[in-house]
Formats: sequence, C-alpha cells, structure tokens
Amino acid sequence: MIQIKDLSHHFELGKKGSKTSIPVLHNISLTIDKKEIVAIVGKSGSGKSTLLNLIGGFMRPSKGDIWIDETNVTKLNEAGFADFRLNHIGFIFQNFQLIPSMTAYQNVELPLILKGIDERKRTEITKKTLKRVGLLDYHEHYPSELSGGQQQRVSIARALVLNPPIILADEPTGSLDSETEADLLGFIQQLNQELGITFLIITHDDEVASIGNRVIEIRDGWLMEGSVSL
Repeated sequence: MIQIKDLSHHFELGKKGSKTSIPVLHNISLTIDKKEIVAIVGKSGSGKSTLLNLIGGFMRPSKGDIWIDETNVTKLNEAGFADFRLNHIGFIFQNFQLIPSMTAYQNVELPLILKGIDERKRTEITKKTLKRVGLLDYHEHYPSELSGGQQQRVSIARALVLNPPIILADEPTGSLDSETEADLLGFIQQLNQELGITFLIITHDDEVASIGNRVIEIRDGWLMEGSVSL
C-alpha cells in the first residue's frame, strides 16, 4: 500500500550563497500494508510530521522514493500529485481545518466539487457520508456551532467522501477531551474494520498509539529499530 525507500529530507535556511542545511529525516525505509493502522510516535521535532507531509505530497523529499498503490509519487509533478491525492488519500488534522464560512454539508461536499461530480450525485454521497459519521442532522450547522468532537467528525467525513484507501491523520485527537478522544478512536477502528481503510496516524499520545497494529518510533529523524508491535 505504502512503501518508503531510503527517504531523507533536509531544510535549507538562510539566503542564497549562505544557506545552512538542517537534516530532518535520515534514510527512512518503511512498508505499510493494506488495511493496517500504523501509529508513528516521537517527540516534537523528531520528524514525524515531516514524514506525513512527504507522504501526503505537501513537500518533496531531498532523497528517496515513496510508492503508494504501485505509483512512485515522488516522480509526479505538483498537478499530478494533487490529482493522485484527491483520488487516493484522505486527511484528518488536529485543528480540523474546516472552512468556517461553509456548513458541515458544504465542507464535506467540497472534495466532490473538486472532483467534478454532478450535483445530484454529490448530494447523495454527501448525505450518506454525513450519516455514516452521525452528523446528518447537523448538516446545516457551521463549524463554530459544533463541538470539537463534531468538528472532527465533519473532518473525517470530508476525508471519507471520495472513498480513499488511505487516510493520513496528524494528531487527530489533539484538540479533544479524553471522552471524545475515546469515541473518535473507536470510530477510526470501526472504519478500518468495516471499510478496510489504511490509517497512518502521527501522535505523541499513548492512547492514540494503542489502536495501531504497529507503533513505530522516529527519534531525531531516524526510524528506530525494534518498534513496538501491538
């Protein structure tokens, strides 16, 4: 499903002629199988979020390759990766990243509009997806009118609406209380089991990591040997 080969990344700081290279990831090789839930843990600054951004195509690696569904996505141009991302990857973020001027329905519908799906089909899919996350009755509410847990469920619905095989989650429960977190983690497991979605979750929370089939640690940009299997 996802195969990472000899991946390294560095950031360059400073002006042209006096740039300093800051290494962030070192020779990461990792395979994530279909239908797995994999948690990647590490301290702040360890490189785990950089890895997620590289897999999601928001940055290009300095070295190495990322294969997703037998496509070497590191060879795609920006437009090509954007199209690939729309069809293959959903995203869940800590701060939800919902558009405040749009209702829950409109936020979930947006990827379908970008995909060019006609209005009748969009309506059918959007309502079905909101029903799956238990928010159909809240479809006219704006993000500011929803609780944190409800906003994250809208975010999940938006990630699900194009039926992606992979969902990347960056600290998905970081803005939630413990009770809402437990509910959301149970829902992620349910989606994994019922729909066969592969989840790659970046977290520093042991409770979140505990739902993973595997827990992988990144320390100072290095993938640690002996990562925990649960």
